[in-house]
Amino acid sequence: MSRPKIRVLIVDDSAVVRQTLSEVLSSDPDIEIMGTAADPFVAAERIKDEVPDVITLDIEMPRMDGLTFLQKIMAQHPIPVVICSSLAEEGAESALRALEYGAVDIITKPRLGSKQFIEESEITICQIVKAAAGARVHTIQPRRAVEPKLTADAILSPATHAMVETTEKVVVIGASTGGTEALKTVLETLPSDTPGIVIVQHMPELFTRAFANRLNTMCSITVKEAESNDTVLRGRALIAPGNHHLLLKRSGARYYVDLKEGPLVCRHRPSVDVLFRSAARYAGRNAVGVILTGMGDDGARGMLEMKQAGATTIAQDEATCVVFGMPNEAIKRGAVDKVMPLDAVAGAILTQAR
Repeated sequence: MSRPKIRVLIVDDSAVVRQTLSEVLSSDPDIEIMGTAADPFVAAERIKDEVPDVITLDIEMPRMDGLTFLQKIMAQHPIPVVICSSLAEEGAESALRALEYGAVDIITKPRLGSKQFIEESEITICQIVKAAAGARVHTIQPRRAVEPKLTADAILSPATHAMVETTEKVVVIGASTGGTEALKTVLETLPSDTPGIVIVQHMPELFTRAFANRLNTMCSITVKEAESNDTVLRGRALIAPGNHHLLLKRSGARYYVDLKEGPLVCRHRPSVDVLFRSAARYAGRNAVGVILTGMGDDGARGMLEMKQAGATTIAQDEATCVVFGMPNEAIKRGAVDKVMPLDAVAGAILTQAR
């Protein structure tokens, strides 16, 4: 018996975007378009008659902006919402606020480009919408004060020399759907002398820089979007820029990061698998790997390699995940040493790193 299709309501004031998104999403046999709406008032009328499984929501619209509509949805009838944003600085900031208000994920508005760009956009958009359909929707939570306390072989080049012994620890973290809020929970709790952290969060380009800058204002550690050859330092977290794979490398006792373009890996760029497998290769038992909420299996294979190389591996538990896909796949492969709720992850990182 076939599963019911995921019904999507598209809310955007641009007729071109509504049409393009409809075509992109309809290309997936598991998705059907329930309807489209040019603004939140039309959308609200549609929801009265039939509740969609997922809403894609523009932010800048006439009569009522998307953030206001999102807050009303989350207060009255929580539905998984995916923000559809343009690649602009102000759009990135608004989209990040939407994630804080309860949106599940962000997609960039589809635009014309090369054949490869269009094909990759279709994969990403459909994957995100399907992840949203199975997500646990959380209403906005008041901010609380916290005490600081493809396979990857296509990206990784072979190690050409023996690694120099070092005892310095490095933490690598992978996350996808629901990961922005999960990462904030973890990083806000960490003290300024935390071992260096390298992060892959599935997000579009530009949004990762805004996300890193936002976290930098909230955390005791420094948070920045990674650039090639950045050194992994105590008290600093480096976040992979959207549309680039991020690898951990080592020169003597110095850990640093390298950015690569390359193909999609596990349907993503950046890919958690690429980061984790590079950590297994260059950090081995000096690494601590953490896999957080997200759909799919990105990171599961890389985490298994980390464990086999002697690293400590941690997965977020099902009860606190927005989507339990990525941690569950890693657990099923026997790649995880410890499974724990989100609020215990920061403490576990510190315990293992010290």
